[in-house]
Amino acid sequence: MRSQHKMTAGLLGILLVLISPASLANLLSKDGAVQSEYMETQRNSEVYARIGEHVIPVGEVKRGQLIQVFPTQTEYYAFKFGHGTGFIDKNDVRGLKKTRKLQDHLSELNKPSTNQNVITQKAINVYTDADNGSEVFGRLEENLRYPLIGKLQDRQNNTWYEINIGERLAYVSGQDGEIDNGIPVLTYHHLLKNEENQRFRHTSTTTSDVAFSNQMTYLKQAGYDTISLYQLEAYLKNQINLPGKAVVLTFDDGLKSVYRYAYPVLKHYGFRATAFIISSRIKRHPQKWNPDSLQFMSISELKQIQTVFDVQSHSHFLHRTNGNRQPILLSRSQHNIEFDFEHSRRALSQFTPHVLYLSYPFGGYNQQAIQAAKEAGFHMAVTTVQGKVKPGDNPYTLKRLYILRTDAIHTMADRIANQLG
Repeated sequence: MRSQHKMTAGLLGILLVLISPASLANLLSKDGAVQSEYMETQRNSEVYARIGEHVIPVGEVKRGQLIQVFPTQTEYYAFKFGHGTGFIDKNDVRGLKKTRKLQDHLSELNKPSTNQNVITQKAINVYTDADNGSEVFGRLEENLRYPLIGKLQDRQNNTWYEINIGERLAYVSGQDGEIDNGIPVLTYHHLLKNEENQRFRHTSTTTSDVAFSNQMTYLKQAGYDTISLYQLEAYLKNQINLPGKAVVLTFDDGLKSVYRYAYPVLKHYGFRATAFIISSRIKRHPQKWNPDSLQFMSISELKQIQTVFDVQSHSHFLHRTNGNRQPILLSRSQHNIEFDFEHSRRALSQFTPHVLYLSYPFGGYNQQAIQAAKEAGFHMAVTTVQGKVKPGDNPYTLKRLYILRTDAIHTMADRIANQLG
């Protein structure tokens, strides 16, 4: 890639402001006021796109290729890239001197979403046809999730993935990319030092500070991005480009040990996480540390961790079990559940104006709880069912994964990698 085309921090900021989600939708709308046109690349052209929260180099379009571009107020044209917008230097493209007939079929480009992505584990070539002997359209960098509009087999029975870049059909060999099997949402509760853990040593929801630190070190060294639930929601709705290596970190209950042991590690690595809080158990003042009891965070502690944690709901009074050790939520009416959920949202609004996500108490849910979550205004809810989150999943029954303190790092690596799960 040509170094002179590296974007400055200032220009990145301008593009992020100009291409906000609202203006982006209008910019790329076929009915919008902005006039688009197909232009030809006059050299191998580095392209950029917003992946997660950053505009980064995402690949290259080869010389002589046509892409549909939109004008911006910067030195870059915008074009359709995945579920978002790409950028190409205006000096790298030119208007067509004569009419060139596109071989692409509009019916193919306008096919509905397949709810599937291809993940690039390395930089790969993208072709103009489902044939690695065909012309190379360009390149995609490693660690991208790119939406598929189709999948087909060639005469040798090789798999090809059909994608849309700049309103051009392009093809990725099945040998170069792999199908996205979902984003892991990791679940944590309680953390303690091994030497102080007398009471909770045999509970699966308690991990050690050392094990947790090692797990976060692995995520950092392996190149994972920790994404928010807002980004996960956009991923479910096919509204955002995310990196191939993405993970969500969640912590249920709101225990003081999370403030004491998880928060410093996450802050050190620049990670983000979600704290699902039982709003009725928030303490007015911090408690003196006692590793032999389950202590909950105070108002001041919750406000302090917000540099890392997004505060969301784990219900208000419903985090209890009945005599049969079943979640009491399962025996409550939809009206009562909804009332509790709404109470929790109000109580947590002092920490965030956007209390949009719920973790069901003890992972227990039924149809009444799902409907109550919808009526109470939640956008998504997570369970304790094991698995990953994929586009098209029911947003009110999302799966998660546990990583235990006894799990080796290679076990964790396998569990969160892009494998079926």
